[in-house]
Amino acid sequence: MIIKAEQKNTRQTSRKVRLVADVVKEMGIKDAIDHLAVINRKSTLLVLKVLRQALANATNNFNLNVADLEIDNIVVNDGPALKRWRAVSRGRAHTILKRTCHVRVDLRTKKEVKPVAKAAKTAKVAKVAKDAKTEKIEKVEKVAATEVVKKSQDAIKLERSKNQAYKSKAGAKGQANKLIQSQKKGSK
Repeated sequence: MIIKAEQKNTRQTSRKVRLVADVVKEMGIKDAIDHLAVINRKSTLLVLKVLRQALANATNNFNLNVADLEIDNIVVNDGPALKRWRAVSRGRAHTILKRTCHVRVDLRTKKEVKPVAKAAKTAKVAKVAKDAKTEKIEKVEKVAATEVVKKSQDAIKLERSKNQAYKSKAGAKGQANKLIQSQKKGSK
């Protein structure tokens, strides 16, 4: 079974996103999330979000466990380009292409796996599911799923804090420049 998740019209160039996607494409899901947490690029956040979306689709829509899934493919295609222009000398204009991309993550099951039984099933199915072996497997899968979610949340928090730090530095520079300009105006 193949589970898909797609993010369209993202304001990043497909070339830059492909650099990250190619690194993660051949890894397992847990390893991929660990690597995405470490790579210092803007596009890692995008690939991580789409990967988490695919995992959510698998668990919520198809009742599959995270431990039964692996990355089948990550495809990054070009999206439409926003066409802008910039004024230059002699009354001319140069064109600017603000490129976009589409990211699609395909997950597949490692083997033919049946969906996890829901709580609303009959009592007979519930008794069979309570074997010692299945309980151990369920515990391992829950731990793996929570670790995956925690790693991805930590990566997103780290990216947000980096962005906030960058914005605060940029804001401090802007305030310093305004102060200098106001002092220059006052001295004239």
